[in-house]
Amino acid sequence: MADGNASGSRSRRFEVGETVAIGGFRVLSTTLEAFAGELSDALRAGLPRRVLFANTNFVVQCQELRGHLDHPAVRIVNDGIGMDLAALWLYGRRFAGNPNGTDLVPRLCARSPVPLRFYLLGGRPGVAEAAAEVLRREHGQLVVGVCDGYEGRARAGAALPAGIEAAAPDILLVAFGNPLQERWIVEHADRLRVPLVLGVGALLDFLSGEARRAPGWVRRWRMEWLYRLAREPRRLLRRYSLDLLVFFRLCWQRRSD
Repeated sequence: MADGNASGSRSRRFEVGETVAIGGFRVLSTTLEAFAGELSDALRAGLPRRVLFANTNFVVQCQELRGHLDHPAVRIVNDGIGMDLAALWLYGRRFAGNPNGTDLVPRLCARSPVPLRFYLLGGRPGVAEAAAEVLRREHGQLVVGVCDGYEGRARAGAALPAGIEAAAPDILLVAFGNPLQERWIVEHADRLRVPLVLGVGALLDFLSGEARRAPGWVRRWRMEWLYRLAREPRRLLRRYSLDLLVFFRLCWQRRSD
């Protein structure tokens, strides 16, 4: 865990591989390239990995799951400027990079010498199918199964995990949003012989074209949150106002966890 008394320039970053305590979670500091390399190596070695992307909403919504995520196979990585601001506030340093799922999945595809087998779980009806077509056509991957979020949450019990395991994917993308996707992964991922499970939020919407990412210059300035808020104010206003206060309170209360 990072030293809470770290000093020095505000521009300093944590090293790749350091773990930073944010809101009671142990968040891995890494870059997109380094993390894609780690996961690719784990896939080749058959080592299980369960990847969660921690933004401010994750920290607020997933508190009840903290005890379940301290596991050797789990990797929690930062996603968004809010996590950097919390790290600066608490430790005077920023994360090494911003390895969000929307950029990570295409990078994993590009690094693999053979097509990867994907199973897509989540999104509104039709979104997973459209995202699957993009993975096939633009990234040259195999999609061995899809299930939309409505059907996925309706299929309680062992039927859905059994179907996923029978499809034998290399990578399972779970896109229910926080905290549903994290809860599903905690409850089911260890029963599945799927090497890599990622909780990916809106990734299927972005892949399918259902939602649009911010322009590149907006992302470089770390203002994607503002772009999303402008497009979906009713859904996101609370997340970027009152919930931010809850986030920073949790960061302070759990700074020594």
